[in-house]
Amino acid sequence: MRKSIRRFAELVARTWELPGPIYEFGSYQVEGQEKMLDLRPLFPDTEYVGCDMREGPGVDKVLNLHAIDLPDNSVATVLSFDTLEHVEDPRLAMQEIHRILQPGGVVVITSVMDFPIHEFPYDY
Repeated sequence: MRKSIRRFAELVARTWELPGPIYEFGSYQVEGQEKMLDLRPLFPDTEYVGCDMREGPGVDKVLNLHAIDLPDNSVATVLSFDTLEHVEDPRLAMQEIHRILQPGGVVVITSVMDFPIHEFPYDY
């Protein structure tokens, strides 16, 4: 995670009271960046579920953004910071996020536009 994105996440947490449950997609904490990547402390009183495509630090649920194994309208807030560029079909991922989002829910997304390819684990 870039420092600017961490600062953005902190600003989001201070500015809005996001409804729970909060699901973070792309929550895998890369070795050496665990403290910066851990967003849970920013939302201390809200149910928080870290999701990624594989098990590991920061991941509570392994979920595929192409077919999210959650019921319709079940998530109040989705966070996805610099993750969509690692998804093979971002349009399908966004359709799935929309499907699981509760009416009136919140989605906070960032994605890079000008950044070197950093294939961790894939970069599309």
